[in-house]
Amino acid sequence: MAIMRLSSYLLPTLRQAPSDADNASAQLMQRAGMIRKVSSGIYDWLPMGLRALRKVEKVVREEMDRAGAQEVSLPVIQPKELWMETGRWPVYGKELLRIKDRKDAEFCFAPTAEEVITDLVRREVRSWRQLPLCLYQIGLKFRDEIRPRFGVMRAREFLMKDAYSFHADDEDASKYYEVMKAAYTRIFERFGLKFSAVEAQSGAIGGSFSHEFMVHADTGEETIVACADCGYAANIERAETQANPPEKSEFAPGELEEVETPGKTSVEDVAKFMKMNKKRFLKTQLYMAGGKPVMALVRGDHELNEAKLAGVLGGVEMHRASEEEYEIIAGCAVGFAGPVGLPRYKTREGTMEDVRILADYSVEGLVNAASGANKKDFHLKGINMGRDFAPEAVCDLRMTREDDPCPRCSGTNTKFTKGIEVGHVFKLGTKYSEKLKAEYLDAHQQSRTMVMGCYGIGVSRVVAAAIEQGHDDWGIIWPKEIAPFTAAVLCLDADDPAVKAEADKLYDACLAAGIDALYDDRDERPGVKFKDIDLIGIPFRVVVSKKTVAAGSVEFKRRASKETELWPLSEAFERLKAVLEN
Repeated sequence: MAIMRLSSYLLPTLRQAPSDADNASAQLMQRAGMIRKVSSGIYDWLPMGLRALRKVEKVVREEMDRAGAQEVSLPVIQPKELWMETGRWPVYGKELLRIKDRKDAEFCFAPTAEEVITDLVRREVRSWRQLPLCLYQIGLKFRDEIRPRFGVMRAREFLMKDAYSFHADDEDASKYYEVMKAAYTRIFERFGLKFSAVEAQSGAIGGSFSHEFMVHADTGEETIVACADCGYAANIERAETQANPPEKSEFAPGELEEVETPGKTSVEDVAKFMKMNKKRFLKTQLYMAGGKPVMALVRGDHELNEAKLAGVLGGVEMHRASEEEYEIIAGCAVGFAGPVGLPRYKTREGTMEDVRILADYSVEGLVNAASGANKKDFHLKGINMGRDFAPEAVCDLRMTREDDPCPRCSGTNTKFTKGIEVGHVFKLGTKYSEKLKAEYLDAHQQSRTMVMGCYGIGVSRVVAAAIEQGHDDWGIIWPKEIAPFTAAVLCLDADDPAVKAEADKLYDACLAAGIDALYDDRDERPGVKFKDIDLIGIPFRVVVSKKTVAAGSVEFKRRASKETELWPLSEAFERLKAVLEN
C-alpha cells in the first residue's frame, strides 16, 4: 500500500471551475484536481482522477474475468484495409480520425475494434471446439466529436472496455448475451450507482438487439421511457409505440384540393394558415437511404424518430435529403413535398422507380389530411391513404410521448427520466464475421460463419456519471467502490507532537491493514482541509486535533451525512475498519 500524504501529493484544487466547464462533473473534476484540459475533448488525468479511473477498471476487469472473457490488447492505429472489408471506411463519418504514415498508407485511430478483433479470431480460430470465445480489452479510443462537451463525458479521447464474443450459432450467442448482461448488472451494482438496463437502438455498431446501461441523473443527455407497472424500459430512440385502432373521424372522405400557401413550410405555419388541426397533417420528411429516396410520414403533432426509420431500412447509410435532392426527387423546395402524385425518379442505373413511402401507425386513420403538393408554395388537403397514395409499409416511426400507453402492458404509468449511457451490449449476429470471413469448421467439418456479440463500457464516462449522480454544493459524493481513497485521516494540528503522533499512528494502522486511506498532514488551516476533503469526496473522514486528543477521542464523519460522531481514540482504528467492512 503506497503512502499517500497530501503534503507531497499533486492535488491542485480550485475554488472556481474553469469558465468552459459545462456540467457538474466537468466542473468538479477540474476543481478537485482530477483532470486538466489539454485541448478540446482531450484531458490529462492527474493522480486523484487516475485512482478513480483505476478503481472502475478493477471492478470491470474482475467481472469480465468472472464471465469467462479473456483480456487482450489491440492496436489503436488500425489499417484502412480492414475497414474497407467491412464497408465502414467510407460511411463511418468524420468522427473517424483518418491518418497516413510516411509511406502514405492510410490508417485510423480506432473508435471501436470490431474489425481488428474479428481479423484476429479469423486467423487463430479454426474449430468449433475453440468456441465460444470472448475477448476484451480496456484501452484508449478516439472519436472526433464535432462538439466535445461535458468534460470526459463526451470527450474525443476516452478509456473504454470493449469485449467481443464469437459463437457457433445464434442460440449460443443469445445465451452469452444474457451472461454479459448479468455481468454488467453486477458491475454497476458494485459501483453503487442507480441505473437501468434499457432496450436500445444498435446505431452504427449494428446488430439485431441491444441494451444500454443508463446511470440515472437529471443532467443526462439520454431519455429513458419506463413503465412502473410492468417494468418495460427503453431508450427513447428505441421506445415503441402501439398500433392503435384508428380514431373515428368526424369527416367523410372528400375531394383533393390544392391550396396556395406562400412561404408556409412548417406544419405549425400551414395549419394556422389553413385553419386546420395539426393532427390532420401528414408531416413529410425525405431521406436518401443507400442512395435511394425514401419518404417518411408521421402525424403533424408527432416527431419522426430517425433511429426507428434507420432500423426499418435495415441500417443502411441514411441522411436527410438536401434542398437540391428535394428539387430532383419531389420537384419542389423543402416544406412542400407530399406523398400524393410524387414523381418517379431516375436511378443511377438509368431506370425509373417509385419513391419508397413509409408511414407511421398514427397516419393510418387520418381522413382528409393535408400535406405538401410537390409544388412550391402549395399544399393539398383532402388526402386519404389508400385512395390517394399507398405506402410500402405502415410501421412504428415516431418518437414516443409521455402520454403514450406502455407498448407492453398498455398501462398509463409510463414516465420519462434522464440518464447517462455508460454501457451497451449488442447482439451483432454475422454483420462483421460474414464480411471478414470469420469461419470455423463444425463437427462435420463443414465451414460455418461465426455469430458475434459486442459489449462496451465507457470506463472514463463512469467516473463522470458517478459524479453527476453524486454531488452537492460542497463537492463530490463518491460511492465507496469508485472513490479515489476510501477514507481520509486529517491531522489539524500537525505542529503539536502529541496530535501528530496519534494521527500518524492511526494512518499507519490503516496502511498496515490495506485500507485505501489519504493522510492530510499539510500545514494548512482546518477550513482548507475540510473543504478539500469534501471537494474530492472521500467517503469517510477521521479528524485528529488538539481538542479531540485532549478529550481522548477522534471526530468521524461520512461524506454523505451532515452528522459527526465522536469515537474513543483507542477504538478509532477498529471502528473505522468495521465501517469500511460494512
